[in-house]
Amino acid sequence: MLDERILRELRAITDEEQTILDGQSTIDRSLYMQSQLNVVNSKKLLSGGKLITLRPNTRFVHFPEHTHDYVEMAYGCSGVVEHIVDGKSIRLKPGDLLFLGQKAAHQVCPAGWDDIAVNFIILPEFFSDTLSAISQEATVLRQFLVDCLFRQNIGPSYLHFQVADDRPIQNLAENLLITLLHDTPNRRKVSQMTMTLLFLQLLSHTDKLDWDDREDSILKLLRYVEDRFVSASLTEAAELIRTDVYTLSRLIRRQTGKTFTQLVQEKRLAQAAFLLTSTRRNVGDVARAVGYENISYFHRIFKAAYGLSPRQYRLAK
Repeated sequence: MLDERILRELRAITDEEQTILDGQSTIDRSLYMQSQLNVVNSKKLLSGGKLITLRPNTRFVHFPEHTHDYVEMAYGCSGVVEHIVDGKSIRLKPGDLLFLGQKAAHQVCPAGWDDIAVNFIILPEFFSDTLSAISQEATVLRQFLVDCLFRQNIGPSYLHFQVADDRPIQNLAENLLITLLHDTPNRRKVSQMTMTLLFLQLLSHTDKLDWDDREDSILKLLRYVEDRFVSASLTEAAELIRTDVYTLSRLIRRQTGKTFTQLVQEKRLAQAAFLLTSTRRNVGDVARAVGYENISYFHRIFKAAYGLSPRQYRLAK
């Protein structure tokens, strides 16, 4: 929960909101857009070579459908702010995180006095360090970053994390907020490091992630691997996606450059690494927990992936 002093600061009526309260019924497009296109422009919001900045969500008015030429991360602080993304209603509650890529069709419903959210305005290149830091494992989160950085259109247009009950994530999001709100020294480096840590935490919380239901086959496959990696099989995945094993195998290879077995193994080993450093379970229990009954085989592939045995990895961390 945000400190009340920070909430009071965020509740303050901005000049834009005062104009709305005085009778203006629509947003002032000149504050956000450079042309008649409904694209919110980063040059309007970011100044002086900044890669990231923060703005409280504008209340009391409907923000009509638009896209961005940057990445937006919305963080719920109090009340509820309703977003509509690609036609889907998303109620952003305190502690929730909503990431919007450049292709997301986005609008925001009028918010009341105590419906507080902040919007992080982020140029894609800000995420370069984050992408380098997270594993090469094919996940929806990684694909979202790749799409944003290279303006691809493979993964989801938005990610909605309902993580209000996760204190480490809340601490990181609030530290990022305070760093930008109060212009902390070295804020760019601090912000980039904090964002990287935030993404590393989010990788372990895909069970609390929602994205576009109209996902294509490869995204369904990635979700399946995320949810069922312990017992995942290519046959079951093909049945879920309603295709045949041969077609799905070719699709996976074409879209990810990997095989189904490699995707599952990456996910299992990443989860094993997490369990080794966050629990006291013995190595055999960890291996079985991620789907490996053959402990010797688990040792061999773990060392091949991480350069250390499971025990060495635990001690090194």
